[in-house]
Amino acid sequence: MERPVPRGLRGEKEEEEEVERVLVSEHSWRPCPTARRRVRGCLEWVKRQLFRVGEDWYFLFILGVLMATISFAMDIIVARLYAAHTWLYREIGDIAVLKYLSWTLFPTAMAAFSSGFAQSITPHSGGSGIPELKTILMGVVLEDYLAIQNFGAKVVGLTCTLTCGSTVFLGKVGPYVHLSAMAAAYLGKMRTSVTREYENKFKQHEMLVAAQAVGVATVFGAPISGVLFSIEVMSPHFAVRDYWRGFFAATCGAFVFRLLAVFNSEQETIAAVFKSDLKIDFPFDLLETFFFLILGIICGIVACAYLFCQRWMMVAVKRNRLTAKLLATDKPVYTVLAVLLLASITFPPGLGQFMASRLTMKEHLISLFDNRTWGVLAANASGVAKPGGLWQEWDHPSATIYGTLTFFLLMKFWMLILATTLPLPAGYFMPIFIYGAAIGRLMGEVVALLFPRGLHSEGPPRPIIPAGYALAGAAAFAGSVTHAVSTALLVCEATGHLDHLLPTVLAVLVANAISQKNQPSFYDAGIIVKKLPYLPPIRSRHIASYRVVVEEFMERRVVALAKGDGFQEVLVALDASADAEYPVVESTGSPTLVGTVSRSQLVTFLQSHKHPQAPQGEKLAAVGTLGDDCTIEPIMLQFSPWTSLHQAYHLFQMLKLQRVFVTRSGELVGAVSRAELRRAIEDLANPK
Repeated sequence: MERPVPRGLRGEKEEEEEVERVLVSEHSWRPCPTARRRVRGCLEWVKRQLFRVGEDWYFLFILGVLMATISFAMDIIVARLYAAHTWLYREIGDIAVLKYLSWTLFPTAMAAFSSGFAQSITPHSGGSGIPELKTILMGVVLEDYLAIQNFGAKVVGLTCTLTCGSTVFLGKVGPYVHLSAMAAAYLGKMRTSVTREYENKFKQHEMLVAAQAVGVATVFGAPISGVLFSIEVMSPHFAVRDYWRGFFAATCGAFVFRLLAVFNSEQETIAAVFKSDLKIDFPFDLLETFFFLILGIICGIVACAYLFCQRWMMVAVKRNRLTAKLLATDKPVYTVLAVLLLASITFPPGLGQFMASRLTMKEHLISLFDNRTWGVLAANASGVAKPGGLWQEWDHPSATIYGTLTFFLLMKFWMLILATTLPLPAGYFMPIFIYGAAIGRLMGEVVALLFPRGLHSEGPPRPIIPAGYALAGAAAFAGSVTHAVSTALLVCEATGHLDHLLPTVLAVLVANAISQKNQPSFYDAGIIVKKLPYLPPIRSRHIASYRVVVEEFMERRVVALAKGDGFQEVLVALDASADAEYPVVESTGSPTLVGTVSRSQLVTFLQSHKHPQAPQGEKLAAVGTLGDDCTIEPIMLQFSPWTSLHQAYHLFQMLKLQRVFVTRSGELVGAVSRAELRRAIEDLANPK
């Protein structure tokens, strides 16, 4: 039986046990303080030596390697799942109903899971992601769009989308740029913690600029065109200091992406993603430049029709009661209905036999870039028996090569537009790339049919190469839809063929000239439909932008504060306006602008002062003024009433401004925000 311990002795005993427990804990978790101090010092020395060349190199290298590894792993998973679907379809037998169900239910289920899973995790994972990222790079804050929580949802959803294959006909370029941006934002936070520096918005922007180049480079294995394409599509104003960051990260990503293919025994050495066998002594005749010019015109006109119909479809889906309700509450249901329709049309024993629907998207491109002339192969019985003929998927007994290509273009035109309305992670660059290659292939086959010996009847035969037209068509149509010229280099890097570079550039320039004059780009159209806070571009033909001045569209009623204002005036100003910052003038009688004060500073000012109706016991200051008790930030930039719209637009773009005050002889007369600037540009484009 234990005796009760007196309270005093019990307290002393407990204190001794607590001290002993602390000592044991310290000795168990912190041994050898001298050795630990030396190791810590060595690690700090290593970090200083490594970061002498600049810490940016390491984080950009990590970004490129990480995204290349994820891209390659995603491609392997998609290939395995698609192979399983193909095996199931092939082994299920000749029962038409079972073959139809195996063909349609698999992509429908994968698309439904992609839409439901991604949307359940985060609403920011659907679509391409490039319109929102383009808005962010212009200085607009979109909350949680680059949060790392979206990363997993986007990866899983995109993998399921790509597994649907050519049934849905969607790619991964746009979502992968978004994934790279999320990884770059997270690495930027890691960099801040490692270097123990304050979070720098300029450093964040530099990482995002590099990320968009990595996203393109790790999909196509094309670092040079990846950087150029990201600059054209994402950045109206590009800082030259970010150039090397983009090239370094994109090169690391593209190199590792192709190196992993060698390690996986897919290739013997590092080669182009869509390797073609275009080894030609005489690639094209000088007179063929005329046909490449016509190809550019055709791609530009078709691109304008595609952009108009796609934007109309996006608006119509949102305005229709049934589809709007499904997209608001039951996104997987809408996805199932749309994908079931697309899968039924591409069913191989049905209409799919005229669209080469059994080919994957990569096989579509490889077949369209085939070095041989299909018209000659189809007419030659020995050519039919030739092995390795993906082109045979385009050759149907009841239709010629020209008929299947034409049917493919007609059907895929509206099917691509319908696929862009699906609420799931998906890219839209690869589909338009393949569509343009089909336009060029049809053009090349027709020219080869008209001129079987080449454009010169005399001398040795120099046959037309339809694959060259397919290269030019892919670059021209994709470039005209996205308003980019770098697609000409992208198609050369992706295929490893440079002989048709000059006619390809010509076709791209002609197609861009037509589309840019008549329609906004695909990604700008997404910004318009989603009503994102982004400034529309001022077209070169709008010379009147130099004549329109700020005084004509500025906001004249501006809530301002005076340096001598106190608690009551600040409270009235906060209630009257929800602005993020307020102008501060010299006094009520003298509206000379002296600086600005943010809304958060004003709230802190109110919290530190005593309210007239507050209890007497509160120890707060009873009086105070802005000039004495609140920090007033100096004015860094202000507009004159005679500043032109063109100047204001470019200043907002380059400096990523949100609001600028307008002064006349130093006195505050108004303010210009992105909303007023957007309305002025729209009025300029569409005069009343």
